[in-house]
Amino acid sequence: MELLRFTTAGSVDDGKSTLIGRLLYDSKSIFEDQLEAVKRASIRKGNEVINLALLTDGLRAEREQGITIDVAYRYFATPKRKFIIADTPGHVQYTRNMVTGASTANAAIILIDARNGVTEQTYRHSYIASLLQIPHLIVCVNKMDLVNYSEEVYERIKADFSAFAAKLAVMDIRFVPISALIGDNVVVKTDKMPWYGGGTLRYILENIHVAGDHNRIDPRFPVQYVIRPISDKYHDYRGYAGRVAGGVFRRNEKVMVLPSGFITTLESIDMDEQVIDEAFPPMSVTFRLSDDLDISRGDMIVRENNVPEIGQDIEVMMCWMSEKPMAAGNKYYLRHTTTEVRAMIKEIIYKVDVNTLERVPDGQELRMNEIARVQLRTTKPLFFDSYRRNRTTGSLILIDEGTFNTVGVGMIV
Repeated sequence: MELLRFTTAGSVDDGKSTLIGRLLYDSKSIFEDQLEAVKRASIRKGNEVINLALLTDGLRAEREQGITIDVAYRYFATPKRKFIIADTPGHVQYTRNMVTGASTANAAIILIDARNGVTEQTYRHSYIASLLQIPHLIVCVNKMDLVNYSEEVYERIKADFSAFAAKLAVMDIRFVPISALIGDNVVVKTDKMPWYGGGTLRYILENIHVAGDHNRIDPRFPVQYVIRPISDKYHDYRGYAGRVAGGVFRRNEKVMVLPSGFITTLESIDMDEQVIDEAFPPMSVTFRLSDDLDISRGDMIVRENNVPEIGQDIEVMMCWMSEKPMAAGNKYYLRHTTTEVRAMIKEIIYKVDVNTLERVPDGQELRMNEIARVQLRTTKPLFFDSYRRNRTTGSLILIDEGTFNTVGVGMIV
């Protein structure tokens, strides 16, 4: 069954957690003991109805304050598709958490409170979704029950967001008016908004075409692990395991190994103890080659006439996630696909004002939750594509050398 990963984003109290709780509740994806615990917690808080937001607020601080702090992942399935949901915070200071939850998403749900319309946080989260190349945006105008299901309010918000979205690199944007608290147009179609002719949120999620989101043009296979024989039965076995990051690989075709540049033949593609004819993203497979070459973790198998960029000077759009600012000259560990190298910050070219999308020429330092275009220098060449072309080979993270915490995420430009 096909899997769809999606994230939620929006301002504080726009109803992200309530929406996810409603999706789980109306899709009958909640266990009885979970539902009973939520009912008891709702009674203690004095709520007249079940507070479905409590289903995703796992931290005690979240439950006490009624806000989302950490990224909460939830899983559910319908007869058509499996889903992984990332419920991300709305507060400005948790922008880094939103980036974490959205980094692997196929779609993003942008919630807008119908009473407040488009806000600065709407701009911020939409820009980050665009920066992360999330292919599909679903704009949910929530709390329609509090504006008497007004078509005029919905159309005004839709026009405001569309004007801003014209600046974003997102091709597929859909709008749906909902009430997460009551359940209107979430899983069940409501009769309170006869002027809306589209489908429910669940219908949209079930029918978004995601198979074409992966790059099927540029063959990329970062080697993760070299498999050697563990018994006499396979004494001459030598395979290279990993996940296909792009393109389509087929048996008996010529491939190139980087960084050596040697050409060889893809003799076999193994998966689950079976030999298959082709492999494509996001399949995890093992390659066997016709020649016994020196290949190790961090090398990449590509096609001879389709080679990625190779270099040590790399420009990225960087989202900073550490309380300790980044400045030119700082050194970090850099992890890209399956390789890890050391890197130095050469220059902060400009920052981005995520509310206006204007470039801010401030190259002193990059503080937590800020986004900037940065030039890096690595100790050895990387094999990469632009993030726009391939989200796997075009992304990287920076790791603090002292604490080993992830301090920055970058999209190669």
